[in-house]
Amino acid sequence: MSDVVPELEPYYLPLDGLDGSRFFATFSTTGPWFADAQHVGPPTALIVRALERCDPRDGTQLSRITVEVLGPVPAGEVAVTAAVERPGKNIELLAAEVSAGGRPVLRARAWRLAQGDTAAVASGEEPPIPGPEHGVERPERPPGWLPGFMDTLEWRWVRGWLGEPGPGTAWARQKVQLVAGEEPSPLQRLAVVADSGNGAAAPFDIREWLYVNTELTLHLHRAPAGEWMGVDAHTVVGPTGLGTVSGHLFDERGHCGRSAQGLIVRPR
Repeated sequence: MSDVVPELEPYYLPLDGLDGSRFFATFSTTGPWFADAQHVGPPTALIVRALERCDPRDGTQLSRITVEVLGPVPAGEVAVTAAVERPGKNIELLAAEVSAGGRPVLRARAWRLAQGDTAAVASGEEPPIPGPEHGVERPERPPGWLPGFMDTLEWRWVRGWLGEPGPGTAWARQKVQLVAGEEPSPLQRLAVVADSGNGAAAPFDIREWLYVNTELTLHLHRAPAGEWMGVDAHTVVGPTGLGTVSGHLFDERGHCGRSAQGLIVRPR
């Protein structure tokens, strides 16, 4: 298989305009495992975009987002929808879905909460990690990692690397837009990087093992800001083919949330 990387495009091309629900997923979305399937980071960010645009209200914030992976997310045409499932003045539950070929491939639930003023008592954040200017730039892909999505991020490594089994701490910044014609929001950028936790903390050689996530959950104690997003991730693999990934999420201001992924682990 050729390792030549085509010119990078935005992750998605809108098929019905920026306010539409249909998008074309480009080569830039394809993940390291399979050449015809998307990395879950871009469609998760597309879900976040739909949630952010779903009956928005000032003074509210998405605090928890869980995305269930119902199956491989193919490149090509996808559709995304979002709705308020449980309305409320202070607490709302939102639902979103990505479908492809007439079937759902991702489903999400998100809590949107009213903001309050707790600045005087804010506490408990993880210590900040060294900023991206202190990380090691490593643009190459490890052997066996397919081109596409991994090439759309500018990586700066504080600890570990994609090809080094074990915990990893990395910063990443998108080189491409999420949707052609608009700049991604900081939360969209964070979603893309958060789903790379199992790559940043890769437990095994990708040529010998599959360790794909069945879901992704983000818990946020404040809204992220900026373009650089960091993840400090650790993977645990149990004795029965299951694993978990736990991550702390950062922007250049510091700690902003946590991520979790469940893994199915199998030999290739």
